[in-house]
Amino acid sequence: MKEACGVFGVYAPGAPVAQLTFDGLYALQHRGQESAGMAVSDTEAITVVKDMGLVTTVFDERTVSCLPGDLAIGHTRYSTTGSSTWRNAQPVFRPTGTAGFALAHNGNLTNTEALAEAAGMLPGFVASDSDLVAELLAQRQKPGVSLEAALAEVLPMLEGAFSFVLLDATGVVGVRDPNGFRPLCLGRLGPEEDPSGWVLASETPALDVIGASFVREVGPGEMVAIDADGVRSEQVFPAERVDPRLCIFEFVYFARPDSRLYGREVHGTRRRMGELLATQAPVEADMVMGVPDSGLPAAEGYALRSGIPYGQGLVKNRYIGRTFITPGQEARAAGVRRKLNPLRENITGKRLVVVDDSIVRGTTTRSMVRMLREAGAVEVHLRVSSPPFGWPCFYGIDTPTRSELLASSRTVDQIREYLGVDSIEYLTLENLLMATGVADAGFCSACLTGHYPAAVPAEAGIELAPLPAGGLAGADALAVAGHRSIANA
Repeated sequence: MKEACGVFGVYAPGAPVAQLTFDGLYALQHRGQESAGMAVSDTEAITVVKDMGLVTTVFDERTVSCLPGDLAIGHTRYSTTGSSTWRNAQPVFRPTGTAGFALAHNGNLTNTEALAEAAGMLPGFVASDSDLVAELLAQRQKPGVSLEAALAEVLPMLEGAFSFVLLDATGVVGVRDPNGFRPLCLGRLGPEEDPSGWVLASETPALDVIGASFVREVGPGEMVAIDADGVRSEQVFPAERVDPRLCIFEFVYFARPDSRLYGREVHGTRRRMGELLATQAPVEADMVMGVPDSGLPAAEGYALRSGIPYGQGLVKNRYIGRTFITPGQEARAAGVRRKLNPLRENITGKRLVVVDDSIVRGTTTRSMVRMLREAGAVEVHLRVSSPPFGWPCFYGIDTPTRSELLASSRTVDQIREYLGVDSIEYLTLENLLMATGVADAGFCSACLTGHYPAAVPAEAGIELAPLPAGGLAGADALAVAGHRSIANA
């Protein structure tokens, strides 16, 4: 499982937009660690700087100070479509119109072959789906055709997940797919009555770090254009395609705990997941511990509801990134050993409740359980604050095959055996949705249920099926079973 990217955009004449973009990208570093970049416009020319590595590797004070302008966009990347190379770092640039345009993308398109044909490109030579969209836009942005007009023509052609930020010489544009799979929000610089600028970002902490105020989330299917005339909004998709389906894993894992989604702070949601998990799956134990970092809020909630003391059992090396978004299985396994180390005095002789947010491949979890046993844990009871992850995602999380997913072919008891734990319980989908506080707001839970709300690539061999008659509750019963199969999957 690999997250896609983080995107950021700012329109603020007279402000140090490159510095604001750097700070915004730094706040979004968790969404992508392969490459980083930004495009800055001074209303006459666009300068793009991008490279492989973390934000602080790609940019330093000298680089940022050499990028004057009034508007900018930025990107942190993890590859879903396209390899991890400098060529695929973003923003993508095309020299059309007055000064060209730049595009940054969070998500994953599911009809790239059809789009490549429409663009007159051979699928094997398409660098990434982001590059493909840029080509489609460039072909339509003839003299006199604005970037917004080109977008209005291209966007309805796209299927899958996408949150875009774009800029041309004079304006910034933000777009969200009609299902709103990936997040995007609008912020304001300066007072409400006299704004000095506007900001677009994948998550609200990127607004906080630059002193911007949250205004609202960009709606599914909405295009927001920002320039000297202010902020304009347009719905560019037919009403029948607009169906809010924010990825449920934004709440479970991807988003920062201080982010707000659907008006709710993520940390509180994760803590409620743990509380509901304690009610659903109690166990006798001496200490509740969380797996750093995203498992900690749920562990706090479990301890609070169960009355079992909360403690720390693992120390995380803060200089190691997220192991599940490290490319390559061998690199992930090595990352686990570098990332976590047990606190032996807290663990020895104790029955542990270990709370984690999810289990995808099981690499991290199996190694972690072995560490706890070697450190003297008497019992290890695993509690997971999401249902079994048994289906590939095609909307911005890179899980290309079911064979990579631990829960795709194993029952819950077989998973317990494989991981080497005394017991394991997953939070039900019903309780997961309840924990968000906005269960009816619209979520995608295809990776947990196998029910996909939008088109998937034909070559995936997945047959789309409607939700069962029981709705999410019916899907939940399937999800917890953990041993379903799809024809040809």
